[in-house]
Amino acid sequence: MSLNRRQTFDVLVGDIGIGSSHPICVQSMTNTDTEDVSSTVKQIVELHKAGSEIVRVTINTVTAGSKIKEIKNRLFDLGVNVPLVGDFHFNGHKILSECIDCAKHLDKYRINPGNVGRGLKKDSQFLTMIKYAIEYDKPIRIGVNWGSLDQELMARMLDENNKLSQPLDLNIVTQNALINSALESAYKAIEYGLPENKIILSCKVSQVQDLIAVYSSLATKCKFPLHVGLTEAGMGIKGIVSSATGIGCLLQMGIGDTIRVSLTPAPNESRTKEVAIAREILQSLGIRAFKPSVTACPGCGRTSSDYFLHLAKEIEEYLDAQMPLWKTKHPGVEDMKVAVMGCVVNGPGESKLANIGISLPGRDESPVAPVYVDGERFITLKGDAIIAEFKAIVTNYVETKYII
Repeated sequence: MSLNRRQTFDVLVGDIGIGSSHPICVQSMTNTDTEDVSSTVKQIVELHKAGSEIVRVTINTVTAGSKIKEIKNRLFDLGVNVPLVGDFHFNGHKILSECIDCAKHLDKYRINPGNVGRGLKKDSQFLTMIKYAIEYDKPIRIGVNWGSLDQELMARMLDENNKLSQPLDLNIVTQNALINSALESAYKAIEYGLPENKIILSCKVSQVQDLIAVYSSLATKCKFPLHVGLTEAGMGIKGIVSSATGIGCLLQMGIGDTIRVSLTPAPNESRTKEVAIAREILQSLGIRAFKPSVTACPGCGRTSSDYFLHLAKEIEEYLDAQMPLWKTKHPGVEDMKVAVMGCVVNGPGESKLANIGISLPGRDESPVAPVYVDGERFITLKGDAIIAEFKAIVTNYVETKYII
């Protein structure tokens, strides 16, 4: 957990605690049609197995809302106890009113104040959703989005800005409108009777600098837990880098209680990739550990072959495969560090810094691979069975060092 973590209220979402007294939580969202129960359950299970601790589902019709109880029951039968968040836009008040099972069986409601209603209907429709949250003791997330900002609020703030002797830049006004929308909605919910420890806020944008600016400001104005992430990070490398940069900067500042990487998957690509990236962001910052980390040499002109690449890949895959068993039988193993290095330049040093490290021979080096355990030279491997022998050393270390 970050040493400079911003202090917030604690909110219970299902069995998951959100807020500064709890670990930063990884969230994801399905992209299935929620009316298709089988496909939705399958994807929720995949996301949860990958490490998603909260899963959001789209609820855009009364029929979709009516499936929540069945989805929860099927998950229970499969032994999957993951909180479900209902994502409401435009007609959430209608769905909750017509489908009480939806209101009762969701673990949290996500409300976007930019499209909860217009004019006189806005307050009444927002109040309807808050009423059900109070009645069934559910937390809410006030989720403001750059692309669906409350236009009435934006128009009002633009008018006020135009009256200033030195008007602010449009981008700054928009950032302030995002923050005001979130806070006004939160305090209105409290005014209606929802406890302050039932509210989480988010102000999603699609650009990294805007994300940092908005959340840096929002964090100084309230104690509500904050859900952090870019709203449309994009595809591939662009989406990964943007998410890691924006979310990572905020987490380093102590801002963020839940995170989501909104990565656009390639056609037929698993939705679980966004979960893996979110977990890696937390692990790379030293905030949480989910599995042993592998430090691996990138290779250079000194490396005599690509053998160390195969070893690093096999060790990474081996650790991933063992973690479902190890995390229950060997608590603490997720903090283990393994080094796989390709030559003598950094090999011994990195290996000594890890719990277990191996330094493979580089070009013109003696064809042996010293292994270090807890900083001390343990054994020297050579021949064709190095990978199998190194795996055995890793396994023995886990079984003897991480004991319940």
